[in-house]
Amino acid sequence: MPAALPSHNVRLTQKNRDTFGFKTLQANTNSPRGAGSITDVAGIEVGHFTDTRRPTGCSVVIARNGAVAGVDVRGAAPGTRETDLLDPSNLVQQVHAVMLAGGSAYGLDAASGAMRWLEEQGIGLHVGVGLVPIVPAAVLFDLPVGNMKIRPDANAGYAACQAASRAAVEQGNVGAGAGAVVGKMFGLASAMKGGIGTASIRVGKVTVGALIACNAAGDVISPHTTLPLAGARTADGWRLRDSRRSLLRGERPSSLLAGTNTTIGVIATDAAIDKVQAHRLAVVSHDGLARSINPVHTMSDGDTLFAMGTGASGENPGMLLLATLAAEVVALATEQAVLAARSITLENGLVLPGLADWSAAQ
Repeated sequence: MPAALPSHNVRLTQKNRDTFGFKTLQANTNSPRGAGSITDVAGIEVGHFTDTRRPTGCSVVIARNGAVAGVDVRGAAPGTRETDLLDPSNLVQQVHAVMLAGGSAYGLDAASGAMRWLEEQGIGLHVGVGLVPIVPAAVLFDLPVGNMKIRPDANAGYAACQAASRAAVEQGNVGAGAGAVVGKMFGLASAMKGGIGTASIRVGKVTVGALIACNAAGDVISPHTTLPLAGARTADGWRLRDSRRSLLRGERPSSLLAGTNTTIGVIATDAAIDKVQAHRLAVVSHDGLARSINPVHTMSDGDTLFAMGTGASGENPGMLLLATLAAEVVALATEQAVLAARSITLENGLVLPGLADWSAAQ
């Protein structure tokens, strides 16, 4: 008989239960371990809108001067907008922003607000009679976290654009990550808080960065150790059960409605790339999700990654290096998303612990 698989043993003590019991949605914080920001990429700005009525929101990545772009959808239940035009064989060569939003399919409306803001700024595709800003979008499912009637709309997308800047990106319970939850493989009651995270790496004159909103069905694992960081917890709530090992032991997961999870994000570089190369970067960037989420790309996820190239550096170090950097920053940004996440308590009293609070309570 094969030996039993060990469990990862992050644990909270009973005396810390009140400390970790977390009354309300906490203020959002930057990650305790800086890993750079997607705004380190020349030509990229990021803005968040976070709804104060319930944990939901949207995040926009803006390229005022345009950026070539690509997309790759790996999850089986995506919610997207304007992805067909990113096919390398199609006409439009540049986008002006990418919108990431909560609210499931309703959240796609946030992209309309971004279009309105960009048009007001004189940014968009010239079509003879005016401008048409190109704003692809992807959404994640956060409707169970509070009142589902509250979700990002066009005004939310407009507000996110108004907040956009080149400053270091706020992480955790903000924007598209406000209502994100991870580790739902064995039910929402055993899950933990997800969030939004960012990272960047510079090699020579070229920078590659990522912004990832992690709402995965699976656990977030450390890309350094491969051990779970945040995800499904044991019945007592004080240990990580390790979803992968649980499944391998034959434990049956909860029935998950397709699309009720999803990790979405943007990879950006200032390298001079074309549309075909942008598509390839989006494809290989999913390797970063595979290094930081397990299980990943499930039938219940709509995992979608966009890639943007501003060309601001004027350099192209080759796709081998760019692909390596893209996968790496996606893994790091996914990790940052849960490192910065804070605990929330839902209206029904269910606590979704954030890793930062969990670690502090040890």
